[in-house]
Order: sequence, then structure tokens, then C-alpha cells
Amino acid sequence: MARKTKLEAQETRNSLLDAAELLFQERGVSRCSLQDIALAAGVTRGAIYWHFQDKAELFNAMMERATMPLEEGMQPPSAEASCLTLAELRWGLVNVFHTTMHNERTRRVFEIAMQKVEYSGEMQALQERKLASHREWREQNRAAFDHAIHLGQLPAGLDTRVAAVALVALVDGLLHQWMMDQSSFDLLAVGQTSVEGFLTGLALNARTLLPPMSEQDHARLGKEGICRRSNETR
Repeated sequence: MARKTKLEAQETRNSLLDAAELLFQERGVSRCSLQDIALAAGVTRGAIYWHFQDKAELFNAMMERATMPLEEGMQPPSAEASCLTLAELRWGLVNVFHTTMHNERTRRVFEIAMQKVEYSGEMQALQERKLASHREWREQNRAAFDHAIHLGQLPAGLDTRVAAVALVALVDGLLHQWMMDQSSFDLLAVGQTSVEGFLTGLALNARTLLPPMSEQDHARLGKEGICRRSNETR
């Protein structure tokens, strides 16, 4: 009997998360109340409070259910390994692109997180979770790059802190662009090519393509349009 009760509770929890996903995507998070979610799930409002303290906790559980498999795919494959290899890092990121394209739940929660939620009011607490997740992602990248330097795969002079931030920005930017216009490009193909090109670029130990910015270049920042050229460059 206890086993059946536990199973029923889990089914109710999943029904609430399913209903929240659909309503958040359709209306936006701020326009959905817990009562709306309870009605859509076919349960009482009290059933929500049995599982979740508030809408923020429900939102957090919804995100974790969809992203946990992706996060597990970005963990070192064994307890002995303290960080990812470059090949494992590449696979984890390509897996994110693939799953976003082909898994409806993943795609839906990414759309909600990127386009349908304001991190204010009752959702303010989730902003710190989002920031913590990005910090952990950057540190994971940095550890992988430091390990690759130790193995001789990347040059010793590489600023791994900057590289880690840049990789997060690249992947995050690709996901945002694709979510805004899913017919504009193949996320998996473009994503894999972009990540591989980025990692290959880190390994190059040759003359830089561009010279350092001059004092004149820095002095012009914020004073000219992005497409304007100075008289010296015409």
C-alpha cells in the first residue's frame, strides 16, 4: 500500500510538472498561477503545496527534470577523473545541441527559460541558481583547458579563464539564436562546427591574425558607429 501511495505521489508530481511546462510555454511564467497549473493537472491546489513550496520551486524542479540528463553528460566519466578531456567536453556540448533539437521537453524548457520568464518578484531567487550554474559551467571549461595544457594539447600561455568564458558565450549564444528562429540554421551541425573550430583555435600557437589595438583604437571606443572607419583606414 505504501509503495502504491508513493507511486501515486510521483505521478501527481509529474503531472504538475507536465502542466507547468505547457502553461509556461503558452502564457509565460508570470501569467500562470499555481491554481492554473493545478486545474490543468486535474488536482487541487493543495496537491501543489504538498510537492512544492511555491512557483519558484516548481519552476526549478521543472528545469532540473529536463536538464539533469544533459548535466550528467557533462560530468567526468569516472570517479578517478577530476575533469573532462577536450573530446569529452566536445561530446557533452554536441549532445546539448542534439538534445535541444530532437527532445521536445528539453526544447520546451529552454524556450521557457530563455524567452518566457522574468527573474523578478517570486522568481528572483532563481537568478542566483542561474548564475551559479553558469559559474560552474565556466569552471568546468577552465578545468578541462588546464588539463589539456598539462597534456600538451593546448599552449601553456593560454588564458584559460578567458577561454572558459568565451566557450560559454559561444554555446549560450547559439542556443539563444536557434530558439528565436529554429528554421534559420541546423543547430547540431553549426554547433558542432563552431565548438570544434573554437577548440582548434585555442590550440593554434602561431602569429596572431590581428595586431594589438592601438591607443587610437581604444580612444575611439564608444565614439563611432561599429561600421564607420577612421580616415587612417580608408
